[in-house]
Amino acid sequence: MLEDWRTAAIPERLRAVLGFLEKLTLHPQQVGLHDVAPLRAAGVTDAAIADAIHVCAAFNIIDRIADSLNFAVPDAAGFAAGAKRLLRRGYQ
Repeated sequence: MLEDWRTAAIPERLRAVLGFLEKLTLHPQQVGLHDVAPLRAAGVTDAAIADAIHVCAAFNIIDRIADSLNFAVPDAAGFAAGAKRLLRRGYQ
């Protein structure tokens, strides 16, 4: 799925949401009510659509802040060490 969500073996509801979120991220000025209809047709609830939009917005804001402030991104070993720390301590 991480390589290509368009062809991955995932539920159609998820595929519809991912397509919507891609458009919301890359071309937010083009998103309108017409983009919600396919989600509803795929069985995505309005609450799930709202949740997806909120999570997408939060990640996009954080990503843009990180890019503008030139945050350092850890390498694979750094991510692995951070994951071990989180598993051991949680978010304290």
